[in-house]
Amino acid sequence: MKIKLISFIIFFLIMILLQPCEALDSNTDNVSQTNSALKIYLPRKVLVEDDSLKLGRVGIILGQEPLVAKANEIMLGHFSTLGQKIVLDRSAILSRLACNGIDPQHVLFTGAEETTVQKKHSIIKSSEFVKIADSFLKKSTSAGLFCQTIPIRTPKDLLLPPTDKDVTLSPCIVQSSAANQAKVRISVLSDSNEIGVGEVTFRLKYNCRTAVTLVEVPAGEVINPENIKIIQNVSDYPEPASWGPPYGFIAKRTLPENTVIQPNMIEPVKPTINIKRNETVVIRIELPGLIVTALGKAIQQGNTGEYIKVRNIDSQRIIMAKVNEDGTVKPVF
Repeated sequence: MKIKLISFIIFFLIMILLQPCEALDSNTDNVSQTNSALKIYLPRKVLVEDDSLKLGRVGIILGQEPLVAKANEIMLGHFSTLGQKIVLDRSAILSRLACNGIDPQHVLFTGAEETTVQKKHSIIKSSEFVKIADSFLKKSTSAGLFCQTIPIRTPKDLLLPPTDKDVTLSPCIVQSSAANQAKVRISVLSDSNEIGVGEVTFRLKYNCRTAVTLVEVPAGEVINPENIKIIQNVSDYPEPASWGPPYGFIAKRTLPENTVIQPNMIEPVKPTINIKRNETVVIRIELPGLIVTALGKAIQQGNTGEYIKVRNIDSQRIIMAKVNEDGTVKPVF
């Protein structure tokens, strides 16, 4: 009986002695975990300067230096629009940490449950104004009217203060005095109030057709598909609405091979005048500062450029006259 009692007492004492050691070991583990943890303090609101959002710019990170350096560079997103706010909660940050090889169980958070991040200011770059203006111009103009847009005057980068309101860009076409230019004005609006503006002026290029001689075309020869070709080219000015291949016109002068045909180089074929016998005609004499006309009767029939006999109705005298292009006759003295 005494042996059993002594054994029980010894066992009881051992249990009492072991209990503080286990508690001490438990506390030691907790301290070790706390010392090795990544501590992140989240403020309620953060203003940043860059489009790229890194964890080190959102919260205050404490812990072992290599781990802190790695956590600071973890990407949390990008700003894509003006005035945009990005809201980050603890679970989203833990997910990003886990994706970058940091155990979420070793992360301790303090501060806010979520933080709102916004840029200190927004910049609308000149290239963004040009891109928006070019797209708007092409959508707002009839297809095929022009083939190229070349920006010749662009705005400077526009710096905007931070705002809680939505920022929108509203383009419109401004009347331009130049036929081969177009101007687009882009209003920067915050809650329907204009807070900035950018204007972009484009030089326009047009697809045009041009007639070019394939061979030398003598003066007076009729223009046809055998002596000219139609080519496509890019011009600073639009093609006239009335433009068409100059087939059927005649060359006013000799046109060498590879000559671009201009309107002043050709003329319509003049209709042939046919005067019939016994037809009444106008006898026309034109001198410097003097025009004399009389009525006559054709004794012969004739065409433009031919010579026929005509009787003057007043004097009954018969004269030789040349048939003019306008149907009158010119006496030959």
